[in-house]
Formats: sequence, structure tokens, C-alpha cells
Amino acid sequence: MIDHQAGIFRENTAHHIFLEFSFLEFSVRGAPALLPGRPLALAPVADGEQVIGFGRGLMAGLRSPGSSPPPALADFSAVAGRGKSAPASQRDLFIWLHGEARDELFARALDWRDALSGVARLEAEEHGFRFRDSRDLTGFVDGSANPKEDARLSAALVQAGPYAGGSFVLAQRWIHDLAGFGALAVADQERVIGRTKADSIELTGDAMPPDSHVSRTDIKRGGEAVKIYRRSSPVGRVADAGLYFLAFSADPNRFRWLLESMYGLAEDGLSDQLLGHSQPVTGSFFYTPPPSVLLDAFGDVAAP
Repeated sequence: MIDHQAGIFRENTAHHIFLEFSFLEFSVRGAPALLPGRPLALAPVADGEQVIGFGRGLMAGLRSPGSSPPPALADFSAVAGRGKSAPASQRDLFIWLHGEARDELFARALDWRDALSGVARLEAEEHGFRFRDSRDLTGFVDGSANPKEDARLSAALVQAGPYAGGSFVLAQRWIHDLAGFGALAVADQERVIGRTKADSIELTGDAMPPDSHVSRTDIKRGGEAVKIYRRSSPVGRVADAGLYFLAFSADPNRFRWLLESMYGLAEDGLSDQLLGHSQPVTGSFFYTPPPSVLLDAFGDVAAP
């Protein structure tokens, strides 16, 4: 099996913490040669996992073996669709903590904040949770079409070459209009999503609108299905409840194709109905290297 960050694939965990950091004076001093926090990068999380990803600019500045960014890694650019848009808020470092013990995840998050405090600022922090039987806050089962078993690895991980075992990441915070969506009849909600609400069965034939969420994200390129491996989680307070959309792919172009399809930028010009009920407020691309490359990026202290 290809060496990779195992936490990407541990499913059905109850609690999540998503941290996004920006590095201080990045434009003046550039990225540090090494990152602080090596003990944290090495230490397992009690009854949990951690996944660490780098933005393009940070990875390019590191002076560790193998730390040069994959050529395909880019900063997230805002998507200007037909009446809707997806904003960009590119960060430098991404840490995803998830597991069964919320206190242990919180303790690790505090440790990362302290370890990075001299070089980076915590720009975004989201706390996620398992909602009922792994449903989104809209009440629909989340991730029904995710690849299973070995297909997950093929979808998420670079399979060969110098970046084998790495994965490209799309991270977005979405806010749902739960009141507006909830006011729709269940049959209308199902036409927005493209699945039945109770048991997540995909609609078929004339019952499936071409602008449903399933229709806009079940796409092909060159005759092959465009597959990503999503690890999204419900997040937020009552006032801003929504979704932290987290997805992994062996090819970052898949994210672009899916976003174009959702935002009316594909050839048919149709936009995803879901955008009338939920909107992203952040957007970043990251790369999660395999463990050996990851650990090389961390030293005992950050270089000046």
C-alpha cells in the first residue's frame, strides 16, 4: 500500500476540529525553512487522528527534502458563477483533528496553536460533529456516493511518481439556509439534492432534475467518472450552521471541473440548485504529503 496519512481514511468519527493558519510576515520574510511542532507532528492523537496539509506558498518556501510543491498545486481562486460565487481565502497550513474524544482533540488543537504562535496566526477554526446517522444538517445523508474500500485510495491518493501517497485537498466552510430549505416540501428538497431524504436513494429518470446537486457533481471527463473522496462535517452554531466541506483527490483538476459544473460554467450552463440554499464563505487548496515528507518539514524550532 502507498505510504499516506492514514487519518484521511478513518471514517465515522464523532468529533472534528479544522484549523487553518496563515504565516506571519509571509510576504516579507517568506516561509520558514522548517516548522515548529515536530513532537506534535510525530505524536498520535488519543483515540483520534490528525491530517496536515500545506498551501502552495508555504510548501515552496520550506527547505526540507521533498518539500517542493507538486506542480499541479495552486492557490484557490474565486469562482464567479452565474449569479453565485465561491470566495477564496487561501491559507498556508491546514490541520484536521478528528476522533472520539473531543477533549483530546481540543488539547491537541491548543498545543498546535501554541507551537505555531511565533510564526503563524490561526485564521479559521471550526468544530464539527457527527449529526445523527452521519447526515448533513439538511437531514440528507452526507457522502452517499463516496468511493468505498480500495477505490477510496485511488480517488484520493497520487498513485505513482515523486508525489505518490500525497493528496490534494479542497477545504470550504459553507453556511446553510436551514430555515429556507426546511420550508420546502420534502419532495422539493429531494429534487434539490437528487436523492430521497429518508434512505438516500438516488432519483432516476424524469424524477432527477438536471440541476440537482447529484446531477451537477456526478460528471465525467474523457468518458471516466470524476471521483473525489469527501470527508465533510456539520459545523457551526445555531446562527451560522452549515458544513465544512473537505475533499481529497489524486488530481486537483477534479475540483475545478466539479466547481465549474456546480456554478454554471460547464457547457450546458446549468447551476446547482443547492447554491440557492447554501453558500461557501471560504476556500483553500492544500496538499497532504505522505508521512516521511511531512515529518521532514518540522524541526524543533522555526528558522528565523
